[in-house]
Amino acid sequence: MDVSKGQAFRMSADSNVLYKAGASANSFSPSLGVSLDMNDSFSSNGEWQHSSTPTVIVIGGGISGLAAARILHDAAIEVILLESRDRLGGRTHTDYSFGCPVDLGASWVHGVCNDNPLAPLIRSLGLTLHLTSGDNSILYDHDLESYMLFDMDGNQICQQLVIEVGNTFKRILKETEKVRDDNIDDMSILQAIWIVLDRHPELRQEGLAYEVLQWYMGRMEAWFAVDADMISLKTWDQEDILSGGHGLMVQGYDPIIKALAKDIDIRLNHRVTKLCNGSSEVRVWVEDGRSFTADAVILTVPLGVLKANLIQFEPKLPEWKTAAISDLGVGNENKIALQFDNVFWPNVEFLGIVAPTSFACGYFLNLHKATGHPVLVYMAAGRCAYDLEMLPDESAVNMIMLQLRKMFPNATEPVKYIVSHWGTDPNSLGCYSYDVIGKSVDVYKKLRAPLGNLFFGGEAVNVEYPGTVHGAYLAGLIAAHNCKSYLSGRLVKLEKLRLEPFATKVDESSFPVQISRI
Repeated sequence: MDVSKGQAFRMSADSNVLYKAGASANSFSPSLGVSLDMNDSFSSNGEWQHSSTPTVIVIGGGISGLAAARILHDAAIEVILLESRDRLGGRTHTDYSFGCPVDLGASWVHGVCNDNPLAPLIRSLGLTLHLTSGDNSILYDHDLESYMLFDMDGNQICQQLVIEVGNTFKRILKETEKVRDDNIDDMSILQAIWIVLDRHPELRQEGLAYEVLQWYMGRMEAWFAVDADMISLKTWDQEDILSGGHGLMVQGYDPIIKALAKDIDIRLNHRVTKLCNGSSEVRVWVEDGRSFTADAVILTVPLGVLKANLIQFEPKLPEWKTAAISDLGVGNENKIALQFDNVFWPNVEFLGIVAPTSFACGYFLNLHKATGHPVLVYMAAGRCAYDLEMLPDESAVNMIMLQLRKMFPNATEPVKYIVSHWGTDPNSLGCYSYDVIGKSVDVYKKLRAPLGNLFFGGEAVNVEYPGTVHGAYLAGLIAAHNCKSYLSGRLVKLEKLRLEPFATKVDESSFPVQISRI
């Protein structure tokens, strides 16, 4: 996406999205314009009936499952999507309880460029992005251009010190490449950093500078959603990062979810418990005992759900597939969104508190700068994210407010708050995947590989962009293409399938891809 023109995207999304619903009316939000005709798809015993048209069941209503369902639906394949939650979006969840959109899951577009698979959707819907960083940011999704850091006593830290420590952190990370070259076996990035500091005592930091270094470490841990002692030295910097920097979704991801879901046969509150794939069909059971049968299935449930064995497979998954599931990790990052009556903080991108450990360092995203709404979002990753989930929501908010009041003694009480629980949510059991130390080189290939008429999607199967929304979206497209090829070769009655990415028919010249830092 061209960032040189200095203009913002336009917002023109259609909010009246129609779902073909097969569940009870109370399973759906009335604001979504839901159709509740149950006669087309279900027989009296609750089973999905075959027709002469190829049939596919998509399991999981996140962006990967929706992308797959969208492609197949537009290709004239009969598709049904089963989602365990009472909403769509999965780990992209835009909350409106503050009266404004707040993303409790994914918030950014990582790689604001035309090569991003989400670019056509963003363009066609006229969505606005708030650019928070350019390429090669030390903070990944934020530059050091608009921020304030404070120590544990609430004293603001000199920006020159922050910049100097940031440059040192870059040097330390660069030196870890030599540690990697010197060692055949993998190790954690934290262990490699200690080796670097032993080799180069001049890079060690003390006092306040050491606490600032810990804050940088905390931001790195947030990128992977795990602590530094679990981040692989071999792969931490091997991810493909699209150009263009990182853009915050001002309207949230919800408009994209609604656009992908339009006219798809979606069944909310349908938790899949068992899947049996035979040579000619796949049968899927949901929690209430009903079953659905189709020619093929695309499975896009989160990796955390697969690792917890919450779905029974018959026949059992082969050892190489279960090993792939085991050999990838699932990180955790939680958010505490705070809404206030008035803005008492400065107009900067983010606020932070440094501490002697990365665990104790704090990070607040200032949504007011991007959206104009008086909202701060506290973000915690790794073990800290899990610890927050163990607390009652009120206690977690009180703990965060103690940090905020150190920075701003005049801070008022939040009028509303929302706390995410991605790590303990049975529908996700974590946020996104990461490479464990010493993982096999072909783990993504094995995880993505189909098993006959069973295909796999989701962010965790994308080798190029794991852990990202565009990676999950692309994985859904690939799974749909593979499923289409399977059906084309197997079903004689299938004459021709139209398979085009959603929104690519839009005249791109009508939607100039432009963005600005607000």
